[in-house]
Amino acid sequence: MLDNQEFEDDREQKVEVADKAESLPEPAESLAKPAEPSKPAGAPAPAGRRKSLVRGAAALGLLLALGGGAYYGNYWWTAGRFLVSTDDAYVGAKSATLSPKVSGYISDIAVADNAQVSAGDVIARIDDGDYRLAVQTARDQIAVQQATVQRLGQQVTAQEAMVDQAKAQLASTKAGLTRADLELKRQQDLAARQINSRQLLEQAQASYDQAVAAVQAAEATLHSASANVGVLSAQQEEARRTLKQYETSLAKAERDLSFTVIRAPFDGVIGNRAMQIGDYVQPTQRLASLVPLDAVYVDANFKETQLSRVQPGQPVSIAVDAFPEHNIDGRVASVAPASGSVFSLLPPDNATGNFTKIVQRLPVRIHVPASVAEKSLLRPGMSVVVSVNTKPGAPVTEQKLTSAQVRPTTN
Repeated sequence: MLDNQEFEDDREQKVEVADKAESLPEPAESLAKPAEPSKPAGAPAPAGRRKSLVRGAAALGLLLALGGGAYYGNYWWTAGRFLVSTDDAYVGAKSATLSPKVSGYISDIAVADNAQVSAGDVIARIDDGDYRLAVQTARDQIAVQQATVQRLGQQVTAQEAMVDQAKAQLASTKAGLTRADLELKRQQDLAARQINSRQLLEQAQASYDQAVAAVQAAEATLHSASANVGVLSAQQEEARRTLKQYETSLAKAERDLSFTVIRAPFDGVIGNRAMQIGDYVQPTQRLASLVPLDAVYVDANFKETQLSRVQPGQPVSIAVDAFPEHNIDGRVASVAPASGSVFSLLPPDNATGNFTKIVQRLPVRIHVPASVAEKSLLRPGMSVVVSVNTKPGAPVTEQKLTSAQVRPTTN
């Protein structure tokens, strides 16, 4: 009990001391302290509220990330995993190098650089003076040879008439020989009976001998005339062959003359012109290039590890670097039979020395629709990004594809 009483008295004393301390005036330093300004209406929220906002933003970001991941995951599963892409692809065309067929000096140029031309349009002209003279010379030779053939034909006809005459002469001499033979036999019979004189018998014998000689001469004449017909006929045939040679020479001269006008073999655009008026040009010399912009295609160099599912006929999405806002639908036309290194000038020989395996590339030809090619927007050499849809039965889809969406390939 004593202990409790002492504790109560001590507590009451401490309370009184505290009350007195509160009633004392504050020091001067505390009185000089400025009052705290009042908080404005737009003051930041307390720390608890800020934490709530951060948690909400994090939740929203996580939700968006999950939604985006789900979208791209669905895209990859339904389409992306079937796409085979590469940016090692370029536009190509079956361009032609325009070269002269004949040599000479350029006298006229009918087109400018980058000009659109149609099949048959004149590109340039070569001075044709020498070629016109060659044509005229060939025509003159033909005229002379035609006269020779005609003259030999007339000689053959005349010689054939001489053959007929020799045949008639031979027949006449044979008839005379027959008469002389009969007369000789008659005189010999009379001489055997000693009816006629010896002089008549000798005359009959002489007439017979003359008739035999006449027949031999007529036969020789006929043989000679017939031989001359053969000779003249051979000469006439030779003249005809020479005439054909001259006619061939004329055709060649006219053809060379036509080649002095250089024309476009097909529709296209002239580029890389390398000729000027007055230049001396020769066959196979490059004068310009003709590019058919309405028949372009794409050559894509895929890695060998990407070609297991690529087949002709599959749809292709083509993104052109020059027109990133447009995509072109194409299709796989063919796959090269060998890698590019096999067709190089110096194919690699891996049988000697150290070997480092390098993934090879095979060109894949991609067909561009004619409706797109005819617009002449694609130019050979342009860089493109291609994506082949290997999904079975997949239609051609218009998907935006840029270089940034394809992992750069290693050359």
